[in-house]
This record gives sequence, structure tokens and C-alpha cells, in this order.
Amino acid sequence: MMYIRQRKETKPIEVSEDFPSPKEDVKLEKKLPSGCASGRFWKILSSAVGGTVALCIGLLTSVYLATLHENDLWFSNIKEVEREISFRTECGLYYSYYKQMLQAPTLLQGFHGLIYDNKTESMRTINLLQRMNIYQEVFLSVLYRVLPIQKYLEPVYFYIYTLFGLQAVYVTALYITSWLLSGTWLSGLLAALWYVTNRIDTTRVEFTIPLRENWALPFFAIQIAAITYFLRPNLQPLSERLTLLAIFVSTFLFSLTWQFNQFMMLLQALVLFILDSLDMLPAMKATWLYGIQISCLLLVCMLQFFNSMILGSLLISFNLSVLIVRKLQKNLKTGSFLTRIWKLLLHLLLVFCLTLFLNNIIKKVLNLKSDEHIFKFLKAKFGFGATRDFDANLYLCEEAFGLLPLNTFQRLSETLLFYAYMFVLVVTVVTASVVAFHNLSDSTSLKSMDQTRKRAVDLKPEAAYNLIHTILFGVLALSTMRMKYLWTSHMCVFASFGLCSSEVWELLLRLVHLCNPKRIWVLRYLVPVLTLLYLCYKSWPGVMDELSELKEFYDPDTVELMTWINSNTPRKAVFAGSMQLLAGVKLCTGRTLTNHPHYEDKSLRERTQAVYQIYAKRSPEEVHALLRSFGTDFVILEDSICYERRHHRGCRLRDLLDVANGHEMDGPGESDPDLRPADHPRFCEEIKRNLPSYAAHFTRVFQNKTFHVYKLSRNK
Repeated sequence: MMYIRQRKETKPIEVSEDFPSPKEDVKLEKKLPSGCASGRFWKILSSAVGGTVALCIGLLTSVYLATLHENDLWFSNIKEVEREISFRTECGLYYSYYKQMLQAPTLLQGFHGLIYDNKTESMRTINLLQRMNIYQEVFLSVLYRVLPIQKYLEPVYFYIYTLFGLQAVYVTALYITSWLLSGTWLSGLLAALWYVTNRIDTTRVEFTIPLRENWALPFFAIQIAAITYFLRPNLQPLSERLTLLAIFVSTFLFSLTWQFNQFMMLLQALVLFILDSLDMLPAMKATWLYGIQISCLLLVCMLQFFNSMILGSLLISFNLSVLIVRKLQKNLKTGSFLTRIWKLLLHLLLVFCLTLFLNNIIKKVLNLKSDEHIFKFLKAKFGFGATRDFDANLYLCEEAFGLLPLNTFQRLSETLLFYAYMFVLVVTVVTASVVAFHNLSDSTSLKSMDQTRKRAVDLKPEAAYNLIHTILFGVLALSTMRMKYLWTSHMCVFASFGLCSSEVWELLLRLVHLCNPKRIWVLRYLVPVLTLLYLCYKSWPGVMDELSELKEFYDPDTVELMTWINSNTPRKAVFAGSMQLLAGVKLCTGRTLTNHPHYEDKSLRERTQAVYQIYAKRSPEEVHALLRSFGTDFVILEDSICYERRHHRGCRLRDLLDVANGHEMDGPGESDPDLRPADHPRFCEEIKRNLPSYAAHFTRVFQNKTFHVYKLSRNK
């Protein structure tokens, strides 16, 4: 097992910015004694200061996270094999392709090895560029080979520094989004500081560096910032075209770098659908965004050699359905309140039915089953019937796919983030409800911007977009803990925007009949400044403690295993074992695998369940036959899985296998009445007794406190 142990001892108050200002700021600017020129000077100065602060806070965050990674592992001092082992589970698998490209004699041979790969899955040739999102590893390997940096920077450092550099982009994008929403860069500074002080809940990049989300989320944040700007009214044509280009590029890069992009973008499409239906953003802009999503996915599909999982995504079916139904219902936004409600319900029903119809047709035509495990998991998770499906239960029993723990809110409250977020959320939800009711009550389909501005309560399209965005992604995070990083980072943006928003404070002051521009200005800046001071006071000692705490990577058993494999097995040997461990075997030794953690393929999931029979109650003959059918030469058994105590009864891997095989589970407690006792003892336990029936098929060739390696006989 891998551990982190203690390392042994060794020898200016901001001025209003340049984005379109709120009404109160315009009034204040008109009162400036030096006139228009002076106001323009202060805007330029404020923008310059705000931009500089954005770059500095992004770079500081990047350096901070890189330092934590170094302090936790002593990465600069450990051996290469230890560095590679630190890339756990699927992280190691992705990094192995970067390493493979660098070790290839030529780039052409490297590409050929990825397109015709026969080492990731034994007895099968697969196209890795089609199956996995690894274009980022390809790009980095090409860049490393082309740039004259080999003498000064090791490949692993080039890789991890790129990821930490993307964190600077991420934080800067969050900063800019908050700035755009509130009209002051002070809001961006507060968002960035909240992101850093809530690091445990906003990012996990320092210990899962190659994870796909760490590549994708910076581009997702850029896309949100660009959409926020795009939804502003009265943009100049050139600005609008450049913003659309930024949205397209960021959406494309986000889609290219993460296999779950389609599900995140489906939530974005739902945001657009809700706002468009309630007439809270221009229909034409929503159409542009729908089109960009579809075109980016299709472009990624082409680059991934027509990956059928993309073509069968719900996002493409949903967006096409929305555009088709909208054409059919041309008078959707006319009529009385009740008429519009009925039209909306019909609109929703038509879109829902057409989406399911199109998606089913596409999946039947393409014979697509790659993502069925996700829908099985969702069906079981939300109570639509219990399941004995091994793949669905594998997700259900993982803590990362469970509900968001309540202690998350306790941590977020310690930095005042959760309190500020809820305060802003309540105010904006009430505002949005009033605006939506007003829109539905108005029988005119087209309302001028002047009429909109005259309302007592109003919500700008960009603010409305971010409101629905944070609600939907909040629901996703509450239901699935692994997705909390999409929500908590946007929570920082949304909370800081509200505290620095003149509209929010104006609404509250109107309610208590104390509204005037001076009070709005004071609250808009005083509350964020006090919050920033509190965050610095509260978090500075903890940050200093983190930076001074020196630890060291320590996993001697895995290092011993990888060293033995490299020294004592043929280069073409095929290894079977757990998905997580085999990713490390691929990276550290280059040996061929039977299975791996990239689970988005039906045949691979079936193969993994077959390999995992080594932890089930099966006879040695059955296990040997299954493993040899995949060409296995060596099998690695892990005591941590065979005698697992991390999960409760019913969620241990051996329990999932027993239930899937129709066998009763071990240990105290009841099993379902239709489960029967197994005919054989548990394989991973019984093989250690070295009985003749086991020794005839398996010979132990390596053992330490954690791992047992057996060589398979080749007799039929």
C-alpha cells in the first residue's frame, strides 16, 4: 500500500473597472470633478490593476499547489519508479501514453503505437486515440520533443508543471467571470481567494495530477467566462464574433480532454433551455450556443476516429430536439400567463420525448452500449429498482459516487463561503422568480431593452445564466460527491459576484427603504473587503503550516513489486489483477494488461468482471481457464482486496462478485433468499494453501506483505 509519512530530516482600494458599469457607477462617474477624461483614465487604471492582480493570483495559486505536491511526496528526491507509482489508478494509465510517445524512436512510430495498441488490452488491438481522451498527452510529448528543453527539464516535470500552469488559467478564468458579473475586480480577487482557502473542496490536482478533469476544468471555466460576456446585451458585432470564437475553442478543448464532457454540457444545455423558455435570454444567442456544443462534439468525434459514444450522447439528441421543437412551436412566447404555462409544458414534453426517440434510434443504429453502465448506475442510485449488476454496484459502493457529505458544508462555512453563497442564491432566486413571472405574464413576444430596464426588479441574462448553472451543478454535486469540484469552484464565483453586485445591494436596500447610490457603493466594497481581511486572518496560519509540513512518498511493497516485474518477467508477459494496480504496472514496467481503469467500453467491463473472479468463490480450473482466455501469464493478488475491510458488508468487491454470481456473501448478516452457498471456497484465500488442485495451475513466484504473484501454467 502507498503511504505518506513524515519526511526524515536531511541536510489598493480598487476603483470601478472597464466593463459596462452598473447604473450607480455611471452616476458617480458623471460627478467626477475632472470630467469624462478623468473617468476614462480611472477606468483604464482600474482595468490594468485588475488584470495584473488576476495574473498574479493565478500564478501564485499554481506555485502554491506545486509546492504542496512537492512537500507531500518529496517528488524531487524520490526514484523514477516512485514518481510513477504516485500517479495512482487511471492517472498512471494516462501518463503511460505520454511516456510511450517519448520513448518511441520517431513521432510517426509513436502515433502508430497509439492507433494500433496491443499492450493495453491483451489479445486485442485497440485505437487509443479513439477509446480514450489522451490527445493532451500526445500534444505534450510532441512539444517536449520539439522544444530545446530536454537538458534542463525532465519529462515528468514538464508534464506536471503544465497541469499546475493550467491551474493558473483556471483561477484567472474564475476571477474574470466574477469580475464580469459584478463589474469590479475586487469580486474576482475574493473568488480566487475563496478557491484557494477551500482547496480541499475545490480541487484535487495536487494528488491526482493526470486526471482528465484537471485538464478539462480550466477550459470549462474559460468557456463560462466567455458565455457570461456573450450574454451581455448590446455587444458590438466584432466583440460578439470574437466571444463566439472563444466559446467555440474552449468548448472544443473541454470536450477533447474529458470523456464525461457530454454530461456536463448537457447540464449547460438545460440551463439554456430553461432560460430560453422563460424568456430570460435572447433566443438567437441560445441557438448559437446549442450549435457550438453540437459542432464541437462532432469535431471531437472525428478526431477520435468517430467514437460512437459521442454520437450516441444525450447532448446531441437534446440539442437537436430543442431546435426542431422550437421551429414547430413558433408562437411559444405569446399569450396569457396560463396559455404560456400550457405551451411550456407541451414544449417540455415534446423536447423530452423527441430526445429519447432520437437517442434510442442513434444507439440502435450504431449498436451502442458503451455508456449503459452509467444509466444502470443512475437508475439504481435514484431508487428505480435494486440491481445486482456488477458494474452499477461497483460505482454505487464507491464513496466518490455517493451523496455529498455534510461536513463539506461545515468546511465551506468556516471561510464564510457557504453563508455568502446562500445569501446571494436566495436573493437572486427571488429576483429570477419575479422576472420569470413577469415574462410569462407579458403577452408580447418581443420586449425592448428599455422596457426591461424600467422594471423595479431585473436580472441580467449573464447573471441568470450563472444562477441556473450553479443550481443545476449544485444538484449534481449533492447527488455525486466526485462532481463537487464543478460546483464549489463556481460557488466561489457566484458568492463573490453577489457580495460585490450593486444590483443585489440595491434590491435589499429598497426593501428596507434605505436605497441611495452612496449606501450601495459603501456596501458593495466594504463587505468584500471585510470578508477578504477575515479570510487572510483565518487562513494565513493554516497555509503557512501546510507549506512548512514536509512529508515523503513511502510505498516499499509496490516499489518492490514493480522492480521484480521489470527484472524477472519477459517484456511481452501479460498481467492480470485489479484495474488500479494494472495501470501502475503498465506505466512502470510496460507489460501487457488484461484490463485497466478506463471503463467506458462494454467488452472491457465484461473482461474486468471475468478477471475479478480471482476474488470470487470459483474453482482453480475455472479461474485458470478465464485468465488464460485473455492470454494471462501472471496474476497479481492483493490482500487489501481479498481481506477488504474498507467497505461495509455488501459493498466489498468480493461481495459484489458473490451477488453477481448468485452466491451468499461472507460474514454476519443475511443474504437475499435466492442466493445459494458457493460450491468452492474463495479463490484468493485458498490459493495460498498451495493445495495440489491449485498448484497444478498456479505457481507462486513473488510475495511480500501486500502482493502475491502467481505464474499460470500453459497446460490445457
